[in-house]
Amino acid sequence: MLASLLIFFRESLEASMICSIMLAYLNQIGRRDRFKDVWIGIVAAVAVAIVGGIVVFSTLRHYDGSDLQTKIEGITYFIACGILTYMTFWMKKQGKNLKKELYNKMDTAMNTGSIVSITLIAFITVGREGLETVVFMIAIAFHTNPIMLTIGAAMGVLAGLILSYVIYILGKRINLKHFFDVMGTLLVFFAAGLLADGIENFQQLGWLPGERAVWNTTSLLSENSTFGDILHSFFGYADGPTALQLVFYAGYLTIVIWSFWRVGTNKDHQQISPN
Repeated sequence: MLASLLIFFRESLEASMICSIMLAYLNQIGRRDRFKDVWIGIVAAVAVAIVGGIVVFSTLRHYDGSDLQTKIEGITYFIACGILTYMTFWMKKQGKNLKKELYNKMDTAMNTGSIVSITLIAFITVGREGLETVVFMIAIAFHTNPIMLTIGAAMGVLAGLILSYVIYILGKRINLKHFFDVMGTLLVFFAAGLLADGIENFQQLGWLPGERAVWNTTSLLSENSTFGDILHSFFGYADGPTALQLVFYAGYLTIVIWSFWRVGTNKDHQQISPN
């Protein structure tokens, strides 16, 4: 439940923020008549994501408990980690110029006079988040009760929409760059957990060595407990990690967090340089 809540919160927040910026800009330039173009793109993207997700999950459910399930999970963990890492750096780079670049795209679309142009921007924005959500959810769908997964997803979407609305209302009083910095750092920990889970699955399949756990803290805090599940979902906590998991988890966090906070630093120094 917590994993689905976090995933849907992140994806719905980004999609709704971008769409709200699009609607606000159209309202600002007096083109409320193009609101319907944005909504057509949003509805179409959501429909495609839902249908695609149902097809994928219905197909994979037939392999529940099999080695194929473990293979699919492991591969999906690595793919999800890669996507999340990329999107985290994208958020970092776009923090300052998100509105400006989106406005430029909107102006270009308006100048073409094509209805499809505005709709396509909304469709790609929401569709991308929907595709990412499907990828992230494949890995946890096998181990999550469908009802709890649905509740977590609904709560995540609602929380994302509410926070997006608050950001939209507060406007310039919120520094999007700092907001993306904080959220990006949290998402790096989440991605590190996905990487460790992928390694665990590959070790179970015998594709990677060293399946033996370095320690076992189940008696102190089980990974299946409520608090353990929270720590696992947000920070990648494992009650019986292997040496390979620890090495990759620590190495990933060290390299990615250092790189994440270095993004834009050199550019900022150049901007304030007297040369």
